[in-house]
Amino acid sequence: MTSQPRSLDFHPLRADLYQELHSRPFQVLPSRARVTQIALLTTPAQRQSQFRHLQNLHRLLGEHWPEQEVSCYEQDFGPLRIRREVHMEFTTYTFTNLRDSDADPFAETGISLLPDGWLNELEGTVVGAFHVEVRPSSESARNELAFMRKHFEGMRLVGSSPQEGAARILGTFQLHSDHFGRFMVLNHSMSDSQLGRLVQRLMEIETYRLMSLLALPLAREITPALNDMDQQLVNITQSLADNETLDEQKILAELTNIASRIEAFRAHSTFRFSATRAYHRLVLTRLEELREDEVSGHLTLTEFMTRRLTPAVKTCEAVGERLEDLSRRVDRASDMMRTRVELAIQSQNQQLLSSMDRRSRIQLMMQHTVEGFSVVAISYYLIGLLKLALDTLREAGVAFNHSLVLGVAIPVVMVLVFIGIRMIHHRFIKMARRQ
Repeated sequence: MTSQPRSLDFHPLRADLYQELHSRPFQVLPSRARVTQIALLTTPAQRQSQFRHLQNLHRLLGEHWPEQEVSCYEQDFGPLRIRREVHMEFTTYTFTNLRDSDADPFAETGISLLPDGWLNELEGTVVGAFHVEVRPSSESARNELAFMRKHFEGMRLVGSSPQEGAARILGTFQLHSDHFGRFMVLNHSMSDSQLGRLVQRLMEIETYRLMSLLALPLAREITPALNDMDQQLVNITQSLADNETLDEQKILAELTNIASRIEAFRAHSTFRFSATRAYHRLVLTRLEELREDEVSGHLTLTEFMTRRLTPAVKTCEAVGERLEDLSRRVDRASDMMRTRVELAIQSQNQQLLSSMDRRSRIQLMMQHTVEGFSVVAISYYLIGLLKLALDTLREAGVAFNHSLVLGVAIPVVMVLVFIGIRMIHHRFIKMARRQ
């Protein structure tokens, strides 16, 4: 007998990771069921309000309500089954009517058993809303198609026989007079669990299709502005290539304006375009899982999606890539403009330095001239002082040749003053060089 390894350090999320794969189980459906799914875009506040509204539904139906919200909740209320799934940005409600009834298709739906007024108070923005009629097949394929067509208000049908003909699906991917979409599933040989998986895939295809198309209006809205910015950028880069005389500050302001608009578009659209790609991949995956066979005269779901949905998704991807390309081109144009401005500044600095060098040489020449005048001026004052001193000595009775001494002193004083000024000059030059 193996003992429990209590000493192992288990990750705190280990149980949640195991449970994640089982959090959204497939439904089990009989061959006679009416299913309605509603997908709503929700904010966190609306999600909390929706959960309280779900608790209120339990009270209205006389059942005990859930205390804690989970990602996937399912509950049976007799013939009514309710399933709520919380996704990243939307919530789906699946209402399954299992009541035995001989009513015509879509005369009764999954929401027919809900209390009056409850659905109208459900918060959130409805993106997807459609009915799925599940019935057993008849003997004749031709009679089946005629039976199915008359319940889709004359709209063009899209359909197939998935799982090697084990069932038949028809739908329109359009809104009908009740503002809901419609699908009909006729079961030939599927078990209840297989039928539940088929209907689940069908509902996911329709929901993810609609979620993936949310980016298309945004892409169309952005495109004219991108065209204008693209043309502005072409004009700017052409002017740079032609070496025209430009107002650099004006051009930089235009580039900054374009860059800010692009970043605003990117902030507004990046998540939506990324979500579109993710939803589109989920749609393609679910279509592969259907393993469709063609129904004579009708496009299969895969053909319809490839022809209609894929171009729309490619348009969104192209707009997203164009935003990224424009952002890179604006960066390169800004770099070129900055280089142009820096070169102009360097040229101005060089001219300024040359002008300063010329002024420095002129100032040096003026300084030398001033130094010559300074020697004369200082010598003049020193000789004046010396003359006063000699006059004082002569009056004191000292005998000497006053004129001779004064004449000899003049050149000596001038030479000494000149040497002193030059020494001071060289001392300051050495201090400047050390600094």
